[in-house]
Amino acid sequence: MTTATSGKTSPLHDRHVALGAKMADFGGWDMPIEYPGGGVVAEHTAVRERVGIFDVSHLGKASVVGPGAADFVNACLTNDLRRIAPGSAQYTLCCDESGGVVDDLIAYLKADDDVFLIPNAANTAEVVRRLRAAAPEGVAVTNLHDDYGVIAVQGPKSDEVLDALGLPTAHDYMSFVEADWQGRPVIVCRTGYTGERGYELVPRWDDAPALWDALVEAMRPFDGMPCGLGARDTLRTEMGYPLHGQDLSLDISPVQARAGWAVGWKKDTFWGKAALEAEKAAPRRLTRGLLVTGRGIPRAHCAVTRDGQQIGEVTSGTFSPTLRQGIALALLTPDVADGDTVLIDVRGRGVEATVVKPPFVQVQVRES
Repeated sequence: MTTATSGKTSPLHDRHVALGAKMADFGGWDMPIEYPGGGVVAEHTAVRERVGIFDVSHLGKASVVGPGAADFVNACLTNDLRRIAPGSAQYTLCCDESGGVVDDLIAYLKADDDVFLIPNAANTAEVVRRLRAAAPEGVAVTNLHDDYGVIAVQGPKSDEVLDALGLPTAHDYMSFVEADWQGRPVIVCRTGYTGERGYELVPRWDDAPALWDALVEAMRPFDGMPCGLGARDTLRTEMGYPLHGQDLSLDISPVQARAGWAVGWKKDTFWGKAALEAEKAAPRRLTRGLLVTGRGIPRAHCAVTRDGQQIGEVTSGTFSPTLRQGIALALLTPDVADGDTVLIDVRGRGVEATVVKPPFVQVQVRES
């Protein structure tokens, strides 16, 4: 059964409705949460064991083009584009001057004068606004949100599915190829949000339905499944990957989220550098993993206590289909250590959990 919303729709909306997907608002977009025939757990398991495809066309798309475009982006976003070569992609963050996270995104370095960005749906306009306001003469920042779809193919059988369509699969993790599929251009990037081996395909908006249909057919021999954003959330939480708006925000910096690995600390400049350097020296809270050992499923904003004192709160919490128990990411005081026992307030009841370092599960092909 579908649930009507008033949000924007992806180029694959009709496909989801025809499949009977449960739809809901996500970042202002009407997106599939789960499909009939098993729901979130079955879709999650398909990706961990076989293959699944996700419509993530709600993700933003933007281009920064012109002389020195890569250097300009590098002076704005946290990670260091000089670490990668053209044809590679990089996880990075757009911060404000206080060190808060406006958005986390993927930067595709096409050339020194051409960078393609994939921000989160609700933040695309703001990322584009900030870049456009700072861009030097000759560098154009363009919002391409509705020009491209995005389809994620994730799971151990991802290569076989793409091979069946004649799409490239031999490139390295976090690299991309500008390919041709039946005369249609499509970017094939070897990345994803599940921890499994996988790809994100970026076709033109109008080409997305035909590509989706071909992927559905190609994964049938592997018992693959279309997957909704519910499974995407449980998969990413098992890996400890942050979700903007919960684990990263204007109030949760890369330092607090333990995403300092995506910050080019040695760069001369990037937005928020001074604030982040100061916080790095003495963080007031840090993200930890919580593995529930009691009975209960933690959710965002559940209080976390130790020895009767609140030490933080859950930012993301869910039931892990792989582990069959609750897991969470939580912002806790910096004195908390892996192995500590804490209590999570789940609906007024203290549920015991152990502090751990994510990922919560070991995937078949670790890509991080």
